[in-house]
Amino acid sequence: MYAVNMYFQSFGAVAIVKVNAPWFHVRERGVFGAIFGILISLGVYFAFDWSYKIISLFGQDPKLHDAPSRLTWVFAAPAGFLVVMWVLVALWVKNTPAEAGLKDFDTADASSGDEGPNLGAVQVIKLMFRNPIVMTIACVEFCSGFLRQAIMQWYRTFAKHTDGELGNMDSFVYENWGLLLCCAGILGGMVAGVISDHLFQSRRGPVASILYGGLVAGSIALLFAYKTSMVGWLAVLMSLFVIGVHGMLSGTASMDFGGKKNVGIVVGIIDGFVYAGTALMALTYGLLLPEEQLNDAGKIVGPSTEASNWLAWPAAMIPVAIIGLGLALRGWNAKPQPRKAAAS
Repeated sequence: MYAVNMYFQSFGAVAIVKVNAPWFHVRERGVFGAIFGILISLGVYFAFDWSYKIISLFGQDPKLHDAPSRLTWVFAAPAGFLVVMWVLVALWVKNTPAEAGLKDFDTADASSGDEGPNLGAVQVIKLMFRNPIVMTIACVEFCSGFLRQAIMQWYRTFAKHTDGELGNMDSFVYENWGLLLCCAGILGGMVAGVISDHLFQSRRGPVASILYGGLVAGSIALLFAYKTSMVGWLAVLMSLFVIGVHGMLSGTASMDFGGKKNVGIVVGIIDGFVYAGTALMALTYGLLLPEEQLNDAGKIVGPSTEASNWLAWPAAMIPVAIIGLGLALRGWNAKPQPRKAAAS
């Protein structure tokens, strides 16, 4: 069921980016990347914080490891919200300005000036896999998929398992994890989008490189600080960087270099690499981190309760962040090349 959920969930980013591509000129798309980051951040907030509120609403303590497993409303509530959004989208969202009664315009992206027929999906996929810029973006996002979930999924797990030694479960960061991730993601997305459009002339590579530089520094700092009270705030800061990168590349660069004609397939390829990075993260930490052990009372015991056994958590992020930085630097000067000069 989880795999089926992830399959349909992956449609979300593709649809959002595809529909928005005809509405934004390249000069404005950094700001769209910020909006994309805000959407991701709000989703994280709802998932982490509202899910716990729903559990508490039905009389369960979300901090108890052995809480009852009847969590129907944790899944039913967002499903109901999706039904509402489905109705609103069906009624009001339009694919192009022309469908909304406005005038279509040249977006100056990679499909600008391409008046030929749409290529088949297989042709576009082959074309994009031969495009060095698109594949570089995809590889950067592979690293982002690893790092994003390494931070978001594992901080709370680390804090819960080592609470007896470090006491992080009562910290402000742990209690407000979803809210802080949301704020960090919004700030990271907005700053990245604005400086991309206005400081770097709508180039996405410089912004991704700067943010990955922050991820390298943050992962190294985390290696030395993960046993301290700063671990939560470092995780929040790194989330700011990685959500900013994700919005800038998956949400913006995919439109630029795929063009409004092919962006659906391009963002699908890039998001596929994101999920592949997440899969590698899960495999890596499954092999390196201590297994969870429970006593008869349902309390966590064993090696996972000792912070020193979690060194692999920050250590595994460092090489991935360095690789991501190197790849991002390769795209420093990359900009979309229209098929022909746009008519004035």
